[in-house]
Amino acid sequence: MLAVLLGATACVQSFDATSLGVPVSMGIAAGEQVQGTPFKTNVGMLHGFFGLITLSRPNLRKALATQLVGANEVAQLRIKSRSRWSDVLLTILTAGLLVPRTVTYEGVIIDR
Repeated sequence: MLAVLLGATACVQSFDATSLGVPVSMGIAAGEQVQGTPFKTNVGMLHGFFGLITLSRPNLRKALATQLVGANEVAQLRIKSRSRWSDVLLTILTAGLLVPRTVTYEGVIIDR
């Protein structure tokens, strides 16, 4: 039973945008257009021991540090977490001791 509980929480990641210092919205009203600078950035995340231990977490503030200078808002933020082929290969080569994941942040930075 303990193994099932540990396996259910493996590679879990929560994302917190409250530390950015600017308002963040995940969506907009239907039919509304957002004017701003689109961005897309990839950040690595690393887990150990089959995903049971988090070794490094992605940081949205660090990933967007240069884009957020003078910005007032981040709109239409989308976060995708996935395993690329290189992530899967490293997991296989290390027999599950290292489990990398790639996190993609996409959205629009609004300067007002």
